Amino acid sequence: MSEHVLVIGSGFGGLASALRARKLGFDVTVIERLEQLGGRAQTFHRDGFTFDAGPTVITAPFLFDELFELFDRNIENYVEILPVSPWYRYEFNDGSHLNYGGTVEDTLKEIERINPDDVEGYKKLLAHSEKIFDVGFGQLAHVPFNKFWFMLKQVPDLIRLGCYRTVWQFTKRYLKDERLRRAFSIQPLLVGGNPFSTTSIYSLIHYLERRWGVHFPRGGTGALVQALGQLMIEQGIDIRLGQSVAQIQIEDGRATGVTLEDGTSIAADRVICNGDPAYTYKNLIDSTHRKTWTDKRIDRLKYSMGLYVLYFGTDRKYEDVEHHTIIFGDTYQELLQRIFDGAEVGDDLSLYLHRPTATDPALAPDGKDAFYVLAPVPNLQRDGWADVKQQVKERVLDILESKVLPNVRDHLEVCFDFDPTDFAQQYQSQWGAGFSIAPIFTQSAFFRFHNRAEDFANLYFVGAGTHPGAGVPGVLSSAKVIEHLLLEDCPETTQALPCPN
Repeated sequence: MSEHVLVIGSGFGGLASALRARKLGFDVTVIERLEQLGGRAQTFHRDGFTFDAGPTVITAPFLFDELFELFDRNIENYVEILPVSPWYRYEFNDGSHLNYGGTVEDTLKEIERINPDDVEGYKKLLAHSEKIFDVGFGQLAHVPFNKFWFMLKQVPDLIRLGCYRTVWQFTKRYLKDERLRRAFSIQPLLVGGNPFSTTSIYSLIHYLERRWGVHFPRGGTGALVQALGQLMIEQGIDIRLGQSVAQIQIEDGRATGVTLEDGTSIAADRVICNGDPAYTYKNLIDSTHRKTWTDKRIDRLKYSMGLYVLYFGTDRKYEDVEHHTIIFGDTYQELLQRIFDGAEVGDDLSLYLHRPTATDPALAPDGKDAFYVLAPVPNLQRDGWADVKQQVKERVLDILESKVLPNVRDHLEVCFDFDPTDFAQQYQSQWGAGFSIAPIFTQSAFFRFHNRAEDFANLYFVGAGTHPGAGVPGVLSSAKVIEHLLLEDCPETTQALPCPN
């Protein structure tokens, strides 16, 4: 009989792990506490508007292609992945802007328009980013870091590449213009990191975008989730929605299954958790079983920032607004320091504005637009979020009206929000952090939550909180790490997966 693998959570990491485990020959059950697949990639529908709750930037789309190719399927028969151009529009606080994306020549022309002195510096930055990418993503993102000696083996390469520098130091080394330094150092925020404290290995994100571009599924990110769900059903994976895990059962150092909130028990030979590891350890595994990740140790960790997300639909179109817009605040380092130190939110915010109808107009009724705008804010380690929530919402709308969406308040047809308290409640994220623990050096690779739990031989973690980290490519790569570990742990019951190009 095949072993039974139980997957807790159906974010992209959970979906990918379930499919990879199924291809290995396991019987697979996926338990999702929400009423739809996707986890943070769930979808909201309001009055004819479709809103993706979370991930909206698809890079390295081949990682999705692989999941379908495992079963000799073509992703194009399930969902259409569309290129986005430009990838991002950066709006600076002095009124200037930068359209980023397309060819290298397109980017160089935009940089020359902003500051000709930085053209050569950008070429060097891109070349250095490629070298970091070759090691950090090409060699290390899909392999486990569960042995300290393996971590030590990587040190010479990381030193040679200058990964002891922060992302900000890396960018500052090549670019002189303050605006361009901001634009090309902001990538760590996509995975919950502060550019001023995150190791420059995360500068690989820059080349990753350059290598494959930025994409968006027709129908929204939710359409990609639905496509993966259809594939799972075709492959006989048991999907159970609206069921929440209350406890992971542990006996003699092994996970034996789970107990649901309604008291039902489900047995399993192996458990893969796509939840936040910090929350999982503290709330789903009794402390008597935990030697490595004690409550005290988890409480000492540094967590990523919180997120305030405002979803809204307008009764008119804003044709001149791109798909992805980054709106910088007046300050940069000071703003990020305030967010990550848990200081007061304040009025100076930087925003990410998502207008999916720029690429797929069908996500809103005719003549209308769908948006979401995201503001990084302190997580719930700072008390008093309820006291400032309305202030943040109004300030976000003020910035949008003054920068990119004139009179938007007069055109709101649908409007609702999601804040750190929602992340804590709906996604069971410790402190309502948007991306689990922060990706600083002492919480990366071997020092991050291990993909195979240290104290339990058959409990695995996939997703943002484990190696290699947050972001869609990161969580999909963590599922490849799980595949590696399952092959290592169960050589007699599994078969090697094909290696798609």
